[in-house]
Amino acid sequence: MDAIPGGPPPPVAEALGRLEGCEALDAPARTLAQAADAAVPAGPVRDALNGSWLGHALHPALTDIPIGCWTSASILDFLGGRSSRKAATLLLAIGNAAALPTAATGLADWLEADATTRRVGVVHAGANAAGLALYMASLRARLRGRHLRGAAWALAGMGVATLAGYLGGHMAFGMDTVTPRAAITQPR
Repeated sequence: MDAIPGGPPPPVAEALGRLEGCEALDAPARTLAQAADAAVPAGPVRDALNGSWLGHALHPALTDIPIGCWTSASILDFLGGRSSRKAATLLLAIGNAAALPTAATGLADWLEADATTRRVGVVHAGANAAGLALYMASLRARLRGRHLRGAAWALAGMGVATLAGYLGGHMAFGMDTVTPRAAITQPR
């Protein structure tokens, strides 16, 4: 993979190229695709999830909700003082709840992708699942009165979710293959 002007630095581009070419990810991708096809077969529900009614993919727009809530919770943790703990906890809970429909829309897009994009997508999904698990641990700690522990779990979640978001951005902008235009503009 050659670095493009304004693209990732060469070591990152090389890592992305290795990830895209990692055939060992094909088996987990097939397993996930089989489960996703069974849960959301091609048709009106999948079309709704991939944004055909909107004219473009729905997933990128929905990612702003969990990311925004989680980031805002961490900002309140560090700048808001004790009086902002309830608000930070509520934002965290909203972000966690919003992650589920966001994941569903991403999965619908991923099902339309080629094999190379699916490899990156499996890692993206795994990182997002790990990030959500860390944010769930944060919420649990906060609800048990352990706010500082919750703030630490949230920072760990932010690190993992940032990696996942980078991979999502790479699929959408670097590879430009997440949701083929035909899947969006031409309902099945």
